[in-house]
Amino acid sequence: MQVSELKIKGDHFILHPYGSAFWKERSTLLVADVHLGKAAHFRKNGMAVPTGTMFRAYEKIDTLIRKFNPDTLCFLGDLFHSSPNNEWDLFADWTTHIESDIVLIKGNHDLIPEHRLESLGIHIRDSWDLPPFYLTHEPNEDGDTFNICGHIHPGVRLRGPGRQSLRLPCFFKKEHQLILPAFGEFTGKHVLSPQATDQVYAVTPEEVLLVSG
Repeated sequence: MQVSELKIKGDHFILHPYGSAFWKERSTLLVADVHLGKAAHFRKNGMAVPTGTMFRAYEKIDTLIRKFNPDTLCFLGDLFHSSPNNEWDLFADWTTHIESDIVLIKGNHDLIPEHRLESLGIHIRDSWDLPPFYLTHEPNEDGDTFNICGHIHPGVRLRGPGRQSLRLPCFFKKEHQLILPAFGEFTGKHVLSPQATDQVYAVTPEEVLLVSG
């Protein structure tokens, strides 16, 4: 797989086609909007979603951990889609095999009681101030620090000849902000319109491509 590397405020971030960013200087793997349990939530409400989809997020994260060997695995919010369902036990068992410290920056979908997450050794934060960076779930630009976040599920529309177009998830970099794509499936995409100074990195199954900026 072909990755891209960003240099921000002197630090280096590797953008991976799975939608994660590895922060070299802090040995931290950043993942946003996994929405675990969403497939089970859909099935509970009568939607036909293959059972195997619930394992894909774990398989992808395991692959990233083997590749980068991070000291910290940081979820930028919306780790779970809703309250606990039958995927909770799978997640709890999975965490026992993770040697990295796990940090969750709470998102609007993170409804699971904190004590249940903390019982698995997960550190819960509303935000994480790591000057000159500021990690949040929802975008939060204050101009003094560089914000890394998720929540938006950013996408980009690429146009071809005629009326052909393709929507892809993307990393969306502004002057003071990097928005990560949604890591989970069935999350949708919010197509953003870049300004002249923005950088957009489209995510395909095999590579991360700079398509704007």
